[in-house]
Amino acid sequence: HFFAARCSLFGSSCHMNFLRRFGDVGIRGVLARWYDGNVRARRLEEMRGYAREVVQRLPQGGTVLEVAPGPGYLSIELAKMGPYRVTGLDISEDFVAIASRNAREAGVPVKFVQGSVAQIPLDSNTVDMVICTAAFKNFQEPLAALNEMHRVLRPEASALIVDMNHSVSNQKLDEYVRTEMKMEGMDAVFIKLMFKYFLRRGAYTKQGIEQLVAESSFRKGSVLEEGIGLKVELRK
Repeated sequence: HFFAARCSLFGSSCHMNFLRRFGDVGIRGVLARWYDGNVRARRLEEMRGYAREVVQRLPQGGTVLEVAPGPGYLSIELAKMGPYRVTGLDISEDFVAIASRNAREAGVPVKFVQGSVAQIPLDSNTVDMVICTAAFKNFQEPLAALNEMHRVLRPEASALIVDMNHSVSNQKLDEYVRTEMKMEGMDAVFIKLMFKYFLRRGAYTKQGIEQLVAESSFRKGSVLEEGIGLKVELRK
């Protein structure tokens, strides 16, 4: 699985922008299972951090939509923190199955559904918070994605998008892998290559995100450079 996951990724990495022309880039098969194990082993505290940040913005019992939750750990950690109504929407059927299994094992009532962020299957004005981490760069229709997030949010509710910064340096990426992800050996080599030659190439610059937000129904928002990423805060 170790070798197959890496071959699967690099077999598609050169074509990320090409693939995005035909639909949102989703993770499936052996790579989805590898990603699930990697997040479970190395990134749970990061997911808990995002969940704590979401809770600070939520009313008691609020409704949350996580876009592109992958294996679902952020939504699961959020559901552990209180009686929140949490839905995860992912383009990958494999991730929906993995995330649903993870939620059952954790004993939390999170609903994971398959679908596109360009056509969110929720009614307008029904969500108190939208969160999307490490996935916005994969969306075929980023403007439609922003407009759909705006549509489902209640008035005055907010969205938080966190993703890689196209302008991040190799030095910052290497430091992140070493100090934040605490990876070494072949795993570290693989992740660094993935960051530098796959994920960063498809990521947006600060100016690119700001332009998209200006063209969207949100019209304005805050875009900050933090670590290796961009943090986008939007309000309806």
